[in-house]
Amino acid sequence: MKIEFLETIKVVDGLASNLEYHQRRYEAVLNSYGIKQFAELSTLIDAPKEGLYRCRLVYDLKGNIACSYHPYVKRKIASLKLITADKLEYSKKYADREALDALFAKRSGCDDVLIVKNGLLYDTTIANIALFDGKKWVTPKKPLLTGTTRERLLESGFLTPKDISVSDLKEYTQIAVMNAMIDFDIIADKKIEEIIC
Repeated sequence: MKIEFLETIKVVDGLASNLEYHQRRYEAVLNSYGIKQFAELSTLIDAPKEGLYRCRLVYDLKGNIACSYHPYVKRKIASLKLITADKLEYSKKYADREALDALFAKRSGCDDVLIVKNGLLYDTTIANIALFDGKKWVTPKKPLLTGTTRERLLESGFLTPKDISVSDLKEYTQIAVMNAMIDFDIIADKKIEEIIC
């Protein structure tokens, strides 16, 4: 079975955002399979010169890489359904999102799901999360996927990694979602108990 991986890169007016983090993750994926030769992603991106686009970069273990560009429309996330998926594994950004799509289908009228594994919070189907305790923003220590925005905000010191259990939710006042396209997006004007449906 052919394994393909994905990088989703934000492109604004032809310029790719935070490309060093995508390059780093792309190389780490290939490195985990013993591959030591990497393309320079910046040389592959030839996006439209005006507007906001999602660059979908798909690659495999044989060195095949394809880029496509899609006008970006932000998906509204104002409610999250807790879904337990103890056996889910998505440590690499696979192009095959069947398992995540199956969880998303269980959202029961909510905007997305918040994945729980062994009692701990992980990610939504499209984003890492962060919670505000009144002093600092914390993010799950072991995310489902190591997102590029999460990595950047951890390195800057803005985020603190921490194991967060479902029962800990009551200790936080705000929740945010983050990914390459939306950056860091606080779900505003709602209490945590109103967001978790």
